[in-house]
Amino acid sequence: MILAAPVFAIACAVTLAVIPAVAAAEPSNDVIATADGPVALHAIHHAAFTLTWKGATILVDPAPPFGGTPPADVTAEYRALPKPELILLTHDHPDHFNVPILEAVSGEAMIVAPQEVFDKMPADLQAKTKVLANGETATVAGVPIQTVAMYNTTEDRLKYHPKGGGNGYLLTIGAKRIYIAGDTEETPEMDALKDVDVAFLPMNLPYTMDVSQAAKAVKDFRPKVVYPYHYRGSDVAKFKALVGDAADVRLLKWY
Repeated sequence: MILAAPVFAIACAVTLAVIPAVAAAEPSNDVIATADGPVALHAIHHAAFTLTWKGATILVDPAPPFGGTPPADVTAEYRALPKPELILLTHDHPDHFNVPILEAVSGEAMIVAPQEVFDKMPADLQAKTKVLANGETATVAGVPIQTVAMYNTTEDRLKYHPKGGGNGYLLTIGAKRIYIAGDTEETPEMDALKDVDVAFLPMNLPYTMDVSQAAKAVKDFRPKVVYPYHYRGSDVAKFKALVGDAADVRLLKWY
């Protein structure tokens, strides 16, 4: 199935820190209301999630659970999900990009990825992948896609995500603008985004932002709704308190 409305999208990292205080009761699912029907959000883990609208599913950064011992079959939980029509990959780190999972679930889906990911794919996945660089737009599987640069800006973090390597994505679904930041700190490209309805922001050191930096970013580019993700080791309750009434912070269980 091909999405019939505009979509723009994506972006992540790694740490073995202690999982932050996230109540077990926090949900893994939410609904983003649009003028043309709800978008169902399902948090998988770390930076992986799905967005489903009108029966069509977008899968973001599928990878094995991060930390601990991976399950014997890393594809199982993804095979249990609805088959995606579109897969968005932000960058080539193994907590965002996994060839066995992609080969197990991609099926007829189209994949969008930066060049650094494409270069690490086997030929079968390359054949269904559209490569986009920072700042490009394209229509893939009927979906208009705009990419946003994702990178580190702090001197001692530049090695983790160099500028130009990975993509964030800005999606428009049912007239809602949904920003998937990927692994990034606050950047001029992020601050230049206008009228963002929903944002997925990472926060874990040393790879992306701490909670104070992420809260500042929210106050600078003013998304209406924010989901912290890729937050392992971060105090997301503190993030929510720091954001205050600048945005509706929604906490889902990614870990």
